Amino acid sequence: MKILLTGTAGFIGFHAVAALVADGHEVVGLDVINDYYAPQLKYDRLSQHGLCRTEIEYAKPIQSKVFDAYRFVQLALEDTDAVRKLMQQERFDAVVHLAAQAGLKNCFDNPGTYITSNMTGFFSILEGCRLTNVGHFVFASSSSVYGLNESIPFSEDTDTSHPASLYGASKKANEVMAHSYAHLFGLPCTATRFFTVYGPWGRPDMVCSKFATAMLTNQPIRLHGEGKMWRDFTYVGDIVETLRRIVKKPAQPNPDWQSHNPKASSSSAPFRVYNVGCSAPVLMTDFVTIFEEMLGKKAIIDLVPVQAGEISVNHADVSALRRDFDYTPNTNIREGLRNFADWFLVYNAQNSKRK
Repeated sequence: MKILLTGTAGFIGFHAVAALVADGHEVVGLDVINDYYAPQLKYDRLSQHGLCRTEIEYAKPIQSKVFDAYRFVQLALEDTDAVRKLMQQERFDAVVHLAAQAGLKNCFDNPGTYITSNMTGFFSILEGCRLTNVGHFVFASSSSVYGLNESIPFSEDTDTSHPASLYGASKKANEVMAHSYAHLFGLPCTATRFFTVYGPWGRPDMVCSKFATAMLTNQPIRLHGEGKMWRDFTYVGDIVETLRRIVKKPAQPNPDWQSHNPKASSSSAPFRVYNVGCSAPVLMTDFVTIFEEMLGKKAIIDLVPVQAGEISVNHADVSALRRDFDYTPNTNIREGLRNFADWFLVYNAQNSKRK
């Protein structure tokens, strides 16, 4: 297929490029390369795929020097006319939409970015899919949609009416918007609710990078909820493997769906929702103990209250993913953290020399 993959300068999108190209797809990557965090990391990811910073120009596709079947274009999601033009020119078979404004702290500091990127930008991509008859729209949602609900483990049919953050609310809105397009226009849409993704090339505001940076500089790490929080850590390789399988299987209407007893995970329209998690939550104090071993460094721990907008436990029920795609994310936390630590130590050393 020819696939539009958004967020390819980002964490998950970076990893997804190589996997989709390896499967024989032609990929066009899209990213705005904003300054939410240091753009250098984004350019370093792009350089791994043979994309030179000096060659990148807004709205101008450039060819990868590593993958013959990969091109990249710098573009803002909310630039609706430019997005529409790209999609009309390229005529994609599928869209994998990963680009979004993430991060909990930013909800307080810059709430408007969630509306611009996650709402206006999402609409821009949806409209492009509709106008060009895209065969499958796969998009990243989040476990944050479960919000205040404490019905553990979370299934796709668990109520998501009470998100605890603007980020979670924006992802909930994305799911609702996609369903309306599936219903009105027959656009096959699949939402993937990611649970606490981690791994090499992760964002600096994610827990692994924050903890590693603090530990290596002898600064304290902050454990919210006094360390009594559980996270369903999901390795980025498992996320990518899930996307590889899902993109090839467009969502179909559920013939058993009942309007008088509706289930959120499917619809009479071609719309599906899947949790993507390891289904093995880790207590944060245990996470730190393992991380200390992988980095070879003891942590200075500062126990603090729960941060506003956070949930105490996330735990994915992935039975639907297993049923429909014969796959369950299964990378052990020790293996995943070892991979992250190996990458981070090398990348951090390179950055130190660069400075």
